[in-house]
Amino acid sequence: MPPVRMRGDGRKAKNPRKTLLRLLGYMKPYLPTLGVVLLCIIANAVAQTTGSRSLGTLVDSYILPMVRDGSTDFSSLWGYLSKLACIFAVGMISSFLFMFLMVKVSQGTQKRIRDEMFAHMQTLPLRYFDTNTAGNIMSRYTSDIDTLRQMISQSIPQCASSLVTIVVVFVGMLQTSWVLTIVMLFTVTGIVFVTMKVAGKSAKYFVGQQQSLGALNGYVEEMVNGQKVVKVFTHEEACKEQFDKLNEELCRNARIAGTLSNMMGPINNNLGYVQYAILAIVGGALCVLSGGNMLSLGSLMSFMLLSRSFNMPISQVSNQINAIVMALAGAERIFELMDEQPETDDGYVQLVNAKIDENGNITETPEHTGHWAWKHPHKADGTVTYTELKGDITMTNVDFGYVPEKLVLHDVTLYAKPGQKIAFVGATGAGKTTITNLINRHPIHEIHPHPAELRIRQVLPNLRDLSDAAVDCLCPVMRLLHADIHGRNGGRFLG
Repeated sequence: MPPVRMRGDGRKAKNPRKTLLRLLGYMKPYLPTLGVVLLCIIANAVAQTTGSRSLGTLVDSYILPMVRDGSTDFSSLWGYLSKLACIFAVGMISSFLFMFLMVKVSQGTQKRIRDEMFAHMQTLPLRYFDTNTAGNIMSRYTSDIDTLRQMISQSIPQCASSLVTIVVVFVGMLQTSWVLTIVMLFTVTGIVFVTMKVAGKSAKYFVGQQQSLGALNGYVEEMVNGQKVVKVFTHEEACKEQFDKLNEELCRNARIAGTLSNMMGPINNNLGYVQYAILAIVGGALCVLSGGNMLSLGSLMSFMLLSRSFNMPISQVSNQINAIVMALAGAERIFELMDEQPETDDGYVQLVNAKIDENGNITETPEHTGHWAWKHPHKADGTVTYTELKGDITMTNVDFGYVPEKLVLHDVTLYAKPGQKIAFVGATGAGKTTITNLINRHPIHEIHPHPAELRIRQVLPNLRDLSDAAVDCLCPVMRLLHADIHGRNGGRFLG
């Protein structure tokens, strides 16, 4: 079996920014919903920050005075706690609402992309399906689309929420203690540096994993369809060897990507603990040395909570980077299919049902009569002529390739008279299917390198080549039977 070409070297998306902008364009119909999502994200971030800062007020204004005075009146404390409960409830409801709305956005966007991709696939020429395995094409509808769903429903809103939270928390930290904020910025710089290093190494392997998966799916689909042939000719070992090669490439990319990705969480957590300890030491020193003037005990407790709230979004963004990179690689594969040039149909000659009287006069009719005729509008004078379908096929000195730089037919000459039964027998890849495709559906690229002729004599008179006929005009009157493989010669399959 021929080896499957793959691109599992771990290259990133060629233009991630362009791919992301194009993907966001599919979300334009949901702009009002996205606006509500943004408001929910802001409300959630503000609620979290307000709750963290309220701890300082709770300690300094309620708990410490009650302890100092020995008071047992909890009415004001319960009132403040009720206020905090309402704030946290708003944050919880906002978080649930924006995640619920993003599911609707992701599913709608996913459906629109699938619809457009499938509709565009129906317009692609045979060349595309001849040069891409069915499994590789299918992986765009399954794994690539699924990574897009995860990115739209989880990664993008999570990153947006994290960025808003970082901004709101940073403002809260400045208002609490600008000295500790400066100390924290130094430690955060180190965390971000380590995160980007690890994420940069793992991203290329996530892309390679997605591409290796597409290649493996294509090979498995090909082997499943041809399993009877593989068994008949004892080709199992060769198939297993190629499968092991593709599977090993997928395993390697997935193993390295998973290892590096799983390292990021523990690294960020441990660095966060180091940062927490540094802030506690510096903050405690400020409380003691200033006598509570520069930083009170309640403010220190609030700042420590805010620091955790600041680190958490950074960890979440770092965890989502790889998912976004992998999804963009999948989106690029999807858009590559959608950007393929569709097959053009410039033909103007149509095959129609016809009635033929005893004098040989042909008239077009809507009902099926068993007779067919070519309807040939003449652009010069606007007249229309009809020619009876005969079925005399001739190919003379034909060179053909699905792509201009790679010819698969060289100087082919053949003919088929009306009523003849013709069989094409040859090695796999000899061009049997290509010849039938040329007759049934005219070629995409101009025949190259020297003039050749593909025509249907007495069927398309006055036409230079078959491209003057509509693409699907021959389909109603042609039947192709592709036989199974029956022989083997010199290591080549014959059929």
